[in-house]
Amino acid sequence: MARMHSRKKGKSGSTKPLVKKKPTWLIYSPKEIESLVVKLAKTGKTTSEIGSELRDGYGIPDVKTLTKKKINEILKENKLESKLPEDLKNLIRREIAILKHREKNKQDQTSKRGLQLTEAKINRLVKYYKKKGVLEKTWKYTREKAELLAH
Repeated sequence: MARMHSRKKGKSGSTKPLVKKKPTWLIYSPKEIESLVVKLAKTGKTTSEIGSELRDGYGIPDVKTLTKKKINEILKENKLESKLPEDLKNLIRREIAILKHREKNKQDQTSKRGLQLTEAKINRLVKYYKKKGVLEKTWKYTREKAELLAH
């Protein structure tokens, strides 16, 4: 997919295996995998961090093919989901970092543009999540409450 603001080609990503069946070498059952997801979520990890930890630390290649549920669905069942979606939270954290940088470096016009692009992405994502019902219709993003939202 093309990049949104830079008019360049996108980065290539990895593809999932075509065959969706349990590997023969895997020792975990679906219930054990779900309990691992819950355990990692209780330590404060995000969904992408949980997936990376399961892949790298436990040798679980794909949670969805093994448990028939996404990591988010498992967290929802156990009431461990966060109020904000992870991608929105990451964009808010990026905006906070750019704002802190701009306080120290007032002449940096490139970061000003980066701030504008990041804020546009946040607003677009908020609009999408309001339409899908993930966020309340009255939810409003402001820079003042950004610090509180990201943590």
